[in-house]
Amino acid sequence: MGKEAKPIEREYLGVDDAETLSGRSRWTWRRDAYAGKVASVKLGRRLLIPMSEIRRVMAEGYRPAVEQPK
Repeated sequence: MGKEAKPIEREYLGVDDAETLSGRSRWTWRRDAYAGKVASVKLGRRLLIPMSEIRRVMAEGYRPAVEQPK
């Protein structure tokens, strides 16, 4: 039997993929990248966001559940 293939996790995502993953608009990712609020890489016409930045932004937006009064 052959080895099972490990899923490959991309290190950088385009703003369209960052939008799909995070639910945050591509325009917000672009604005924040050009303002220096999130790390990014520009390759030709493409703007790429590191997965570590996507995770960081999503973690900063995390809100724990609030107990509802009884």
